[in-house]
Amino acid sequence: MAASSQPPNPITQSADYPPARSAVVRRGRQLEYVTLAWNSAEGIAALLAGLLAGSIALVGFGLDSLVEISSGAVLLWRLHAEANPQRRERVERRAQRLVGLCFLALAAYVAFDSIQGLMIRDTPRKSLFGIGVAVAAVIAMPLLARAKRQVARQLKSGAMLADSRQSDFCAYLSGILLGGLLLNAVLGWWWADPVAALVMVPLIAREGVESLRGKGCCD
Repeated sequence: MAASSQPPNPITQSADYPPARSAVVRRGRQLEYVTLAWNSAEGIAALLAGLLAGSIALVGFGLDSLVEISSGAVLLWRLHAEANPQRRERVERRAQRLVGLCFLALAAYVAFDSIQGLMIRDTPRKSLFGIGVAVAAVIAMPLLARAKRQVARQLKSGAMLADSRQSDFCAYLSGILLGGLLLNAVLGWWWADPVAALVMVPLIAREGVESLRGKGCCD
């Protein structure tokens, strides 16, 4: 019989690495690729809509998508280290801390821009496009978060759990954002946009601190 031309997979070939775990890792990678694709499209759409409408909350939501892209890239790095137990633990800790730093950077930006918007009474224009972006995220992100959480529990990965919380958090942000945009569009409450953005800040910062502390999957 002719030998296979494909190189051996270090994960599937290892006697110490169960096939079931290998399947979970593959699913985790697939979810992160979906995250990268979704958040790239979502981030571009939200930033464009936010800049056109002058919406702080929409711009902040777009930047959150960029943070999630960074988190997805970090998790792919983490999952590629899965086959080597010693390297896996080291990468796991670093990945979780990097995700935490992304959260804190986003919290600082949203807080600054929201307070500035309230002080100068920056009035955003109505944005039907932005409302559509928020509705799509409200529907899609909880499904993605649940799938990631299942993988995190099976791998006992705190970094993967933190990434699933980012997806959960994106769903919360979407709901807050949608409320602010609708109040501005329907009732003309200009302050609803920066206030909605400010509501995001403690949620973002809390997740960042927990990730930096290395809160594990089973903590």
